[in-house]
Amino acid sequence: MTDELLIDLRGRDLGTLDAFWDAVREPCALPAWFGRNLDAWWDVIESRGISRVIDAHEVLVVQADTAGLFAPDNPEGKRLAGLFAEATRARLELA
Repeated sequence: MTDELLIDLRGRDLGTLDAFWDAVREPCALPAWFGRNLDAWWDVIESRGISRVIDAHEVLVVQADTAGLFAPDNPEGKRLAGLFAEATRARLELA
């Protein structure tokens, strides 16, 4: 069985990327200097070495609603979802 860190954001108001960064900051133990952009997020989930919490698990799983940021017509959400789709150590589960 894979060691997974589950971050459940279902039911949260995630209308923007900023709201997403705010929602994952604490449970992922992101440092204050985290860049709050997709390149920085890629470094966190794939390169590792930034979050001791994420680094302690093989895979990060983020669950979110298919609304707001992750609504089908939201380009920011599509870019973030695409990044998750390319990742080998993280995945996005939309409900």
